[in-house]
Amino acid sequence: MKRVDWIGSSYRDLCELPEEVRRCFGFAIYLAQCGGKHTDAKPLSGFHGAGVLEVVEDQDGDTFRAVYTVRFADSLYVLHVFQKKSKRGIATPAKDIELIRSRLKIAEELHHSAKR
Repeated sequence: MKRVDWIGSSYRDLCELPEEVRRCFGFAIYLAQCGGKHTDAKPLSGFHGAGVLEVVEDQDGDTFRAVYTVRFADSLYVLHVFQKKSKRGIATPAKDIELIRSRLKIAEELHHSAKR
């Protein structure tokens, strides 16, 4: 089973979501820890391949997203958990994509420093 590391405020952000959404995201993360994949997990566009996954959950007209990476054999890094606020389209807002990119770099650095 992979270890889970929470980057930035991702754990705190998860704790603030509605209970049903927390359960969905928690189950998706657990499945990824065990080497599986939640039926709603999809590769996040723009991150080259299936190493960065996104789970989207809708509740009461709101959309929530959890983004994590499974690029590393022994660790799973949760990069960002958030409520999508934009009402224009389904695309992930640019500011969230940039945050995910910066947190992915942090995860890569943490992973490589732990290997030394």
